[in-house]
Amino acid sequence: MIKEFCAENFTDIPAAIRSGAGRIELCDNLAVGGTTPSTGVIEEALQYAGEHSVPVMTMIRPRGGNFVYNDIELKIMHTDLIEAKKIGTDGVVFGCLTDTNWLDEEALELLIETSEGLQITFHMAFDSLSKENQFKAIDWLAERGVDRILTHGGSAGTPIEENIPHLKELIAYAAERIIILPGGGISYQNLDQVKEALNVDEVHGTKIVAIND
Repeated sequence: MIKEFCAENFTDIPAAIRSGAGRIELCDNLAVGGTTPSTGVIEEALQYAGEHSVPVMTMIRPRGGNFVYNDIELKIMHTDLIEAKKIGTDGVVFGCLTDTNWLDEEALELLIETSEGLQITFHMAFDSLSKENQFKAIDWLAERGVDRILTHGGSAGTPIEENIPHLKELIAYAAERIIILPGGGISYQNLDQVKEALNVDEVHGTKIVAIND
């Protein structure tokens, strides 16, 4: 079981790893769902996590809000991804949509190509898609070698337990072509319940390990 700890900056990473985090999603600004961390934060996180053989997935997101990005924002994302790759990140986390509720294929193809050699997670932009388009998106992303999709399985703020049926559908449809990574509302307290319900090997959250208890 890989417990992916969603970290805001470097601060809690040592405690999270001591408490059993097996992978780090590194972000800034979790109050808006996470944005790209600074170069200095990425470097320090990679150095510390690397010493403990824990991979780091760096968020590539220029701002909070929706996931429809203009050309300048996409250029920023592309540059940030290149820099994170140069520094040595193990993987990247991103997601781009169109205003017609579909994947921004052109933007994603550029980012995926630039990410060659890295793990890729498509983040919770996935949850903004219609359910019909979610299944189509699984096909599209799997065909292009994306490693996993981070999803809450429902609207933000809903208890993860309410979304178990849809998460099961997504996992069954993915059929091991791409990992469905459940997150949002999973903590060390309900982790076993979620794992048993979904039979997953990876989970994600800001409280996935008990670092403050």
